Amino acid sequence: MLLRAPDPADLPALRAVERAAGEAFRTLGMAAVADDEPPPLDLLARYLRAGRLLAAYDPGRPGGAPAGYVLWDPVDGCAHIEQVSVHPERARRGVGRALIDRAERDSGRPALTLTTFAGVPWNAPYYARLGFRRLAAAELTPGLRAIRAHEAELGLDRWPRVCMRREAGTGTVN
Repeated sequence: MLLRAPDPADLPALRAVERAAGEAFRTLGMAAVADDEPPPLDLLARYLRAGRLLAAYDPGRPGGAPAGYVLWDPVDGCAHIEQVSVHPERARRGVGRALIDRAERDSGRPALTLTTFAGVPWNAPYYARLGFRRLAAAELTPGLRAIRAHEAELGLDRWPRVCMRREAGTGTVN
């Protein structure tokens, strides 16, 4: 798997990865999540220009389309994983782990944070296997509280959500 900043021409393919990955939420009765629009092209372009967008490419994948991607933001001194998505055809092959580990390395931040669904198997339980731990309410930084408030405004609190953190160097950094 090759991890790198995508070519600008690949940004529409990242939206397709997001749509395909989101379909799995339908099986859990979370159609609203599956129907959520992927990040718009102008937002993906801003992440790309800022150096906070990585894509995974599988040399064996037809057409050279990305297999997955990760976006991160600086939040309270940490690298906050805003989104990580892997095409279902490439799921369970270490693509998401590799993207997260590479974002950790490239960010140079002391820790990674993220917010996610507590009960979705490929969300909080998966991140726990990658070395993330759930944060107690008292551990939430101002930035994480703001992110959670925004998620609540979007209606994501219909399903239990958690904030998680992983200290740099405790994962499987490549």
